[in-house]
Amino acid sequence: MTVAATTKPAAAGCGGRRYALLLALWDSDYAKKVYGGYYNVFVSAFGGSGGGAGMTAEGDERWDCFRVIAGEFPAPEDLSLYDGFVVSGSPHDAYGDDPWIRRLCALVQTLHAMEKRVLGVCFGHQVLCRALGGRVGRARNGWDVGVKKVTFVAQDCLEGFGFLGDLGELLPSSAALIEVHQDEVWEVPPRATVLAYSEKTRVEVFAVGEHALGIQGHPEYTTDILHNLIDRLSGQNAITTSMGEDARRTVAETGGPDRRFWTALCKGFLNGAHATGDHQPRRRRLLHH
Repeated sequence: MTVAATTKPAAAGCGGRRYALLLALWDSDYAKKVYGGYYNVFVSAFGGSGGGAGMTAEGDERWDCFRVIAGEFPAPEDLSLYDGFVVSGSPHDAYGDDPWIRRLCALVQTLHAMEKRVLGVCFGHQVLCRALGGRVGRARNGWDVGVKKVTFVAQDCLEGFGFLGDLGELLPSSAALIEVHQDEVWEVPPRATVLAYSEKTRVEVFAVGEHALGIQGHPEYTTDILHNLIDRLSGQNAITTSMGEDARRTVAETGGPDRRFWTALCKGFLNGAHATGDHQPRRRRLLHH
């Protein structure tokens, strides 16, 4: 089931939580064929009940979609109706000067001033950084593609983040995450805290207070989406054949992404408190025993 590119939010007081997905890319043929588009990929991953378009299956949460790459943005008067916003990945550069990218940065600044929760994924992570005063650019270590180990910082650096909720004392030392990017955060915004890093990327996760969370990897992606992206990037000569083969090997080497952990973290941030339950990564190693 798909949804119109832009959905007019209902009036306040209609009940339930409401989120806006800001899509900064076009649907690939694979995403349309298998998932009905990236909207469904995101809502399946981050929606409270894993429902489809519009209201989730539980009927207490709604996701509206805005294709910002096409100039479709929520109206200023409707921003207050949303509990949170998600900015997707994109093949475009977050440091570019395309009009829609500049407009997206301005929107993120407005949302931050309103203390609205904004989750940025990959390109969205970089846009969040740029909009809030950080620096982004081409990755100094080149492309990062595959399932990679993301390492969290020491426990005392994570204190004070309420959205971590009960996860605070159970945060794993590392968790596997799908990566597909050639740009990165060079310098985090003022008052930002780096929460995680990896071998190739110094800033994998950062937060600014309780209302801005950037994740360089793709918690919403499934392994089959990664394989399709590797095929596409190799076919476009964006990455070499050997790089593609290495990326495929990381799936077997890691056992795949710790997707349940990452989606639970994202849901907890968007909901304002971390979801509890069986969401810890496989083979986890706790910071405190």
